Amino acid sequence: MRRKSHASFGLGAVGKGPAQQAPRRRPTSTLWHNLGEAAEKCVYRHRGCLRPVPAPPDEPQEQEEAEPTASSPWPTGHRFAERTRAKHATIHALLTAGHSKRSVARQLGMTLNTILRFSRATTPEELFTGQWQSRATKLDAYKPYLDQRWQEGCTNAWKLWEEIKEQGYPDGYGNVRNYVSRSLRGKPQPVGPRPPSARAVTRWILTHPDALPEGNRLQLKAVLANCPELTALAEHVRSFAHMLTHLQGHHLPTWIEAATATTELPSLRHFAQHLERDLDAVIAGLTQPWNSGVVEGHVNRIKMLKRQMFGRAGFALLRKRVLLAT
Repeated sequence: MRRKSHASFGLGAVGKGPAQQAPRRRPTSTLWHNLGEAAEKCVYRHRGCLRPVPAPPDEPQEQEEAEPTASSPWPTGHRFAERTRAKHATIHALLTAGHSKRSVARQLGMTLNTILRFSRATTPEELFTGQWQSRATKLDAYKPYLDQRWQEGCTNAWKLWEEIKEQGYPDGYGNVRNYVSRSLRGKPQPVGPRPPSARAVTRWILTHPDALPEGNRLQLKAVLANCPELTALAEHVRSFAHMLTHLQGHHLPTWIEAATATTELPSLRHFAQHLERDLDAVIAGLTQPWNSGVVEGHVNRIKMLKRQMFGRAGFALLRKRVLLAT
């Protein structure tokens, strides 16, 4: 398996030697890969810090006037609301034209009780009651989170459903999709540049500061300024990278003690606790100059040859290419 994330910190520059001569040790590429996964989980946990804080609105009075419309049980565009408004207008138009209620019921194919109910309502909003209104659902407990994620820029209903499902939401995707289409689609979103993804920020943190392009460096600086937790994460990652590149394994216990003390970065804390299970091997991997880079390179080359010849030649030619390749 290829390991790209540690290359920017120069981890491949350590010495090489026969694997059989090295003591039992943990491969540095595996350590860096696992640290990268833990860092990405930490960044995703604090993804709310990736979007800049929006500026306060200039005209709060207009928002206050718009609140009653947004709090209407069936806002404009709801299919039940539009259907009810159309029926109400048609029935009242026929009654105003002089038709009897029984005649209107026959013409529209409705029951007399339905015509009576519509005729008594002076406005369509008086009919917005019943099973579709004011009924508690299992989604109610997760609506504040959905509203917050919508304001953060996540407009994918499937992604929102996956997030609340991890939090314990028991129902399916349809309810979340309906809530997004009916209640959230009309809400304004903060105007501004699109925030970077959690994976992009993780890549910036895992890259050596001197190797980062100027644009990415400025974006990372802005992200870290808004989130002290991600700032602490970047410091832990870079100190770990310094141990890797300079073979300073004796500093690992101090690093583990500092990482396990971070309560707001549980993935990093779990990674540090996992290192304690095989501490001697990890320290040896961070101290000894040997690594498995040569072996991994040969395995990668053999896989490349096999894929090049898949369906084109047999095992005999593959064996010859592997043995004669330089």
